[in-house]
Amino acid sequence: MMRSRETRHERRSGGYDRRLPTLRYGFVALAGIIVLRLFTLQVVDAAYYTAAATDQFSFYSELAPERGKILARDLKDGQLYPVATNINLGLVFADPRNVKDVHAESETIGAILGMTDEDRALLADKLAENKQKQWLVIQKNVPEELLAQIDLAKKEGKLAGISYHRVPSRTYPETGFSGHVLGFVGSNEDGSLTGKYGLEGYFDEMLTGVRGFLDSEQDAAGRFIVGGDRLFQPAVDGADIVLTIDRNIEYTVCKMLSQAVLRHGADGGSVIILNPSTGAVLAMCGSPGFDPNRYNEVDDINTFNNPATFNAYEPGSIFKPITMAAALDTGAVTPATTFVDTGSVTIDDRTIGNADDKVYGEQNMTQVLEESINTGMIFTQQQMGKEAFKTYVQNFGFGAYTGIELSKEVPGNVSSLEKKGDVFAATASFGQGITVTPIQMAQAFAALANGGTLMQPYIVEEKRMADGTVEKTTPIQIRRVITDKTANLISAMLISVVENGHGKRAGVPGYYIAGKTGTAQVAGSAGSYLEGVTIGSFAGYGPVGDPKFAMVVRIDHPRDVQYAESTAAPLFGEIADFLLRYFEVPPQR
Repeated sequence: MMRSRETRHERRSGGYDRRLPTLRYGFVALAGIIVLRLFTLQVVDAAYYTAAATDQFSFYSELAPERGKILARDLKDGQLYPVATNINLGLVFADPRNVKDVHAESETIGAILGMTDEDRALLADKLAENKQKQWLVIQKNVPEELLAQIDLAKKEGKLAGISYHRVPSRTYPETGFSGHVLGFVGSNEDGSLTGKYGLEGYFDEMLTGVRGFLDSEQDAAGRFIVGGDRLFQPAVDGADIVLTIDRNIEYTVCKMLSQAVLRHGADGGSVIILNPSTGAVLAMCGSPGFDPNRYNEVDDINTFNNPATFNAYEPGSIFKPITMAAALDTGAVTPATTFVDTGSVTIDDRTIGNADDKVYGEQNMTQVLEESINTGMIFTQQQMGKEAFKTYVQNFGFGAYTGIELSKEVPGNVSSLEKKGDVFAATASFGQGITVTPIQMAQAFAALANGGTLMQPYIVEEKRMADGTVEKTTPIQIRRVITDKTANLISAMLISVVENGHGKRAGVPGYYIAGKTGTAQVAGSAGSYLEGVTIGSFAGYGPVGDPKFAMVVRIDHPRDVQYAESTAAPLFGEIADFLLRYFEVPPQR
């Protein structure tokens, strides 16, 4: 019996002995799993779990700054008016899951938002098709008065699944103020908003301001922990920009330009007006224009480009006063210098004639401008020489950026003056073979009006920072191009052009107005000029003696008349008359 029990005990002990290694290995494996898991948590996935813990016990929020305003002055009352500002507009949306009757609610919201019957039916179909969605945008940029109607309809139980929330939006309250000047604020591919074109594009960073943030610890209930870590960086609002443009002049001039383009069946046009003594832009208009509030309705992206700064063209005869001023300044000619016109001249085996093949015979330099004689301008250029002519063209600012504070400026092209041969300077003397922009021509004519001193055009009078500091623009003298005596001579000659030459319709009774017409051909892609396509321009300033404005008017491809004396010159005269009355300039005679 005893032996038998010992045997069973020994068997049991042997069983335990055999199971111990198995348990031991199991504990080792379990420990390994725990160590591996800890390694994964603390090393491999440490960033993830740290972020998860931070999300539970911290709060982080970006603080958006307010975009700066763009303001224009009214010279009559001295007040500033916002031409670009910020308002909250409604984004109307639906939660289709909560819509009780898709047809009834579509009719109600459609009536408030001014939808057509077709659009209301489409909305009802969308609501029915997207019953499981939480979010369906119905309309953006809904004004406050319509949001109040939505509130009333919701109170009456007519809009169970349709609501709205307010979104900060950029708005342009001055209808008729040039969209080319302002630009607009548009969405990028990532949904962010950016200023594009015009002032909004050029000054985007300054107008946007600097984003701030709040980073703070919070408890499980979402309350800030007193004494916990907290980082706060306030947002810095964007700067306000005050323009040199007068809102009354801008509105009136832009309206006149649009009417002229329509009247002549033209492709478009532009007007730019500068203060000759400072370079400040008083008005800048382009046609066809666009409403920056509805920039997304524009079909052609090229419409956004400002024609006054972007559309370079061969200026034609409005360039002749620049050539004449250079020749007068070098002493190569005087107003009384004569030459004999035979109707054409041959240079480098190329024969160049006058418009309509006219022959004028003996003419002095004032008559050359009055009659706009091409051969006379070639004679004038030849008297001073090619190198001197090229230097004056460059000193007047052609072939270079003006530095105007607007995006999308082009410098034009006067590189033909670098080529060998005399024909390039000869054709450039009357505005062919080179390209310029309207703002460059306005800057050059402003120099003639300003006693020969070239000023840098600018459109921003001051920048008002969020901290209260103000940066005022100081007019910049670029260089003296011609002497004061030369400026007086060319001004007198250009008065004669307006009173006795092709510029009669640009004159204003009782005032001395200086200026010149130009009817330019348009080069085609093949290198030749397009048949029957012209650009009419008039450049000038007034009143001579105490000029208040220098102005360039351009009409692109008018269909009813060919020459600038019937398109650009009359528009110049109408605007000049308005400006003289607006500035209350007493008649000179």
